[in-house]
Order: sequence, then structure tokens, then C-alpha cells
Amino acid sequence: MISRRILFVDDEPKILQGLERQLSGRFELRTVPGPVVGLQVLIKDGPYAAVVSDYRMPMMSGVEFLANAREKSPDTVRLMLTGQADLNTAIRAVNEGAIFRFLSKPCPTDVLSGALDSALEQYRLIQAERELLERTLHGSIKLMTEVLSMTSPAAFSRACRVRRYVAHMTSRLELPNAWQLEIAAMLCQLGCITVPTEILDKAALGEELSAAEQKVFQAHPTVAERWLENIPRLERVARMIGSQQAGPVPRPGAGVDEEAALGAALLRTALEFDRHIAAGLNRGAALAEMRRRDSRATRLLEALENVEIEHVECEVRLVNLSELQPAMLMNQDIVTRYGVLLLAKGEELTLPLIARLQNFGETSGISEPVSVRLPRPQPAH
Repeated sequence: MISRRILFVDDEPKILQGLERQLSGRFELRTVPGPVVGLQVLIKDGPYAAVVSDYRMPMMSGVEFLANAREKSPDTVRLMLTGQADLNTAIRAVNEGAIFRFLSKPCPTDVLSGALDSALEQYRLIQAERELLERTLHGSIKLMTEVLSMTSPAAFSRACRVRRYVAHMTSRLELPNAWQLEIAAMLCQLGCITVPTEILDKAALGEELSAAEQKVFQAHPTVAERWLENIPRLERVARMIGSQQAGPVPRPGAGVDEEAALGAALLRTALEFDRHIAAGLNRGAALAEMRRRDSRATRLLEALENVEIEHVECEVRLVNLSELQPAMLMNQDIVTRYGVLLLAKGEELTLPLIARLQNFGETSGISEPVSVRLPRPQPAH
């Protein structure tokens, strides 16, 4: 439910009492005496749809308070109600506090009520836009990963493993914006849709590519970056993916997007680790080989030291295509009778993938039963 709560901050108790008498019948109000308490309430008792602040207060001006409120609760609509109604105050409030309305004391009830109604509507619009954006973003990511899973099953499986490795490193290193890193890992192989399967297989196993093959393979991050850079909120994710084959993380102050560079380094480390595991090395041997090749990646490699290669204990079953269920893991490559790879071993089934397999089973022929893995039930404690 969208909040309709309004927080009033003023250092004069009588002003707050008057506001409660004036507005409590129309709005859901909370009043607090001063900016320090106001910030604490905003953080611990939020969300608030709007916050209204006086200008002249001890310890922190109203402009400073609203600027802090913007940082702590960016969606909360900010208003200023003050007797210090000079032009400089208004300019500072707009520039530093990004206020929605600037109101002068004494403020008539109808004017104040109208401003609060507008603030609540503005908050509703902000939340509706955020929900639409997030649903669109999540839907776009889901669509792209499903397209990848259907067109390049091996690349999708690799992305799933890389996502797990990146999530582990992100947690160990306590990095901010984990959601961006997770999405970057999930979409880091999106450009592989344009790369022939035989080139992907050779690259995944660390086999030497010809000059022409190398050119094709090295282009896939740029392709994905170009697809993603125009999607709202994925601009930095696009830069991470586009730089996943680049050099080491630049030093702070090097004039680059440091978060994007670190994200690219995480992808690069996870992808190299996955290549060594796919080539048959165990975790310790893979990390040792990576340290030998690049001694500068110590911090990221240490974050991988206790990552689980197979983190879920599974049981193997043979099932017909009609018995496939979401969350099952393929225990074999699924290939049509014409040699087309539909799903790679280790890939998790989704409803679209199951429908695809069943459709191919009816038209192109797939040998049944197929081998799948199911998470083994854990004993109760």
C-alpha cells in the first residue's frame, strides 16, 4: 500500500501543536521537534510520502535537513514551511534540498492542504513510475535470459554458474549495489547469441582460437553492451559487461567508472574460474593457476576460496518429456536427432524451456527418457 504519511519537522512545539490541530482530520501526520530527531524518524519509521521542514532550526538548517532527507529517503516529497521567506533561502532550498513546494508562515489552511495534497499525488506518481520501471526491468531481464537459454543453452548455463560465483564474491567482499552485479553476471553471455556454437565451446574449454574466431568471440561483450545501454537503470550493467574482457581494475581516481570497472573484474574472474573448472581442475588448482597468471587479482581470488562448485545435493532420475517440471536440472545435453543442442547439461528448467523441449520432441525427435537432477530433500533438524 502506498504511504500517505506526512512528517512535520520544527523546533517550536507550539507550531507543531497548531499544525496537528489544523490538519490532523485530513492527513496522517507525525510531528517531531527538530532535524536530528526528524532524520532518525524518517529512517526508522518510514516510508513517509512527504516531509515538511522549518528553515531556521538548531544544529541543522531546514535546507541541510532536507538535503539529508533526500539522501536517506529519496522518494519522499520535500516541502519547506518557513518565516524566513527571502529569495536566497528559496534558492538554497531548491538547489540543495530539491524541494517540491516552498511555503511561507503563516500559511492559510487551504493553501497548506492543497500543497500537501499535491505532495501526496507526486509521491503516488513516483511510486507508480518506480513500480512500472521495476516490472519492465525485471520482465526485460527475464525475457533476455530466456532468449539466451533457448538460443545458446551452453552460454546460459555458463551465465548461471558465473552468477553464483559473482554473488559469492559480492557477499564476501561486502560490495554495494549487489543487484547490478548479479544482473551483469546473468546477462554477461547475452552477446553469445551471435557467436557460433563451436567457437563458444572452444572458448569455454580454453582451447586456442584462430584469429578470425577470436575476433568473433571477443565482440560478444560489445554486442551485449550495445543492446543493454539504452535500458533505464542498466547503463552501468552494460558497461560492466562490455568491459568483461578488458584489463585489471584501474586505480581510484583514474577517471573511469570505478563501480563498472570492479563489476567487469568480477565477471572476468568468475568466467576464468569457470573455464578452469570446465577443463577439469578442482577449485584449489583453478585458483592457483589464476594466481600464477595474475598476482594482482589476490582480493577477488581470496573471495572465491570457499565457493561451492556444486552447492545443492541432488538425486538423478530418468523422466519422459511430459514429466519435466520447473527447477529440475538437466543431467545431460539434450540434442535433436539432427544434432541440434537444445539444452546443456546443468541447465535449470523453466516453463518456456519445458515447452520448447516438448515441442521439439513432437516434431524433431528427442530420445526419451532424459536424465535430470532434483534437489535432494534435506533432513529436518
